[in-house]
Amino acid sequence: MEIFATGLNYKTAPVEIREKLAIPEDSFQEILEKLNQIPSIFESCILSTCNRVEIYGVSDNPEEAFSSVLRVLSSYSGLKVEELKKYMFLYTGREAIKHVFHVSSSLDSMVIGEPQIVCQFKDSFTKAREHKTVKHILTRLFDKAMNVSKKIRTSTGISRRAVSISYAAIELAKKIFGDLSDKNVLLLGAGEMAELAARHLASAGVRHIFVSNRTFEKAVQLADEFGGSAIRFNKLFEFLPEADIIIVSTGAKEPILRKEHFKEVEKLRQGKPVFIIDISVPRNVADDVNELENVFLYNIDDLKMVVDRNLQERKIAAETAKILVDEEASKFERWLKQLEVNPAIAMVRNFADEIREKQLERLFNSMPYLNEKERENIDLAVRSIINKILHRPTMYIKDRATKENSEFYVEIFEEMFSPKWELRKRASAGRSKKAREGEK
Repeated sequence: MEIFATGLNYKTAPVEIREKLAIPEDSFQEILEKLNQIPSIFESCILSTCNRVEIYGVSDNPEEAFSSVLRVLSSYSGLKVEELKKYMFLYTGREAIKHVFHVSSSLDSMVIGEPQIVCQFKDSFTKAREHKTVKHILTRLFDKAMNVSKKIRTSTGISRRAVSISYAAIELAKKIFGDLSDKNVLLLGAGEMAELAARHLASAGVRHIFVSNRTFEKAVQLADEFGGSAIRFNKLFEFLPEADIIIVSTGAKEPILRKEHFKEVEKLRQGKPVFIIDISVPRNVADDVNELENVFLYNIDDLKMVVDRNLQERKIAAETAKILVDEEASKFERWLKQLEVNPAIAMVRNFADEIREKQLERLFNSMPYLNEKERENIDLAVRSIINKILHRPTMYIKDRATKENSEFYVEIFEEMFSPKWELRKRASAGRSKKAREGEK
């Protein structure tokens, strides 16, 4: 049995291909059932996000499984097999294990360290478990993948630094103010960037969010989402003294906020600092605002520098994380190889149990005066002896299973305790007996 990983992602396929393969929640069962019907696939799981559609599985013939998966995905997407094949990858064995660990730890994400993949990864496994397409091996693999992900996030700090413009803005605000729970926020603009900033600010626990937009209805809609207040655009200057943090993200072609606006604000705020983030292009806050003593102005280029520096730090953390992944993949591969010798070990233990049962039966027949307790103690003693004798060869074959030429040692181990060996031994003894009689 071998673990395989196949599919396509943002590295191997453009978005117009990925979107044709994207599997919505209500189609998971259909695809998993088709995968489950493939003779060479024993376990399977699907991970479908905006950046990847990947299938993880267990097979006795990964190449054959890959061909079958191609046909299933071709039928689902409408893409021809040969066209689809150009974008698909196939990893097997240790490479597949490492890939799963990289994905679960966001080392393979477009933004290294992004947290969303953890939930997506968990959800994919939950769906596969609900449809009974994962068993012992993939369950263990996914448990280990989540464990590796947690270890990487806690030991390397890969997710600690902000790598989005809106989140970097909140990081800067925290550096200036520390605790944000008593701070009021004024958002100028109600677009996507403003919404992302509002989301981060709300999670940081700010006191209140004011939203002002040229289209008042949009301001109301965004303010309602975060329990804030909408302000008409022509009234925004009246609220400047209330704002500790101002985030500007509008489509205006020239500055909306100027130095003279904040001269008045400075007096009313009595020296309390104002933090302004201008993420508009072109800029909507005049440069000379930064000349005021208690006003801190950052534009999108300042934030990009923070993001770039944080991305670099994440890449350095990722190199450390990859070493950890290599170690954990090696451990998992050893467990998987040891799993393959379990049938041989079970056969040997069954062989020993048969001998134990026969010998005890003879012993108890010859000693009918033994009571139940005495028989039980003898049985326990014999079991203990068998376990001690078999412990060393069991550990030996498990260790050999992880080395090169493992098949050779496993075959010898199986043959030593195989019923075929008994037949060969008897045949050999029969030939020896005939030879001795011939000599006479």
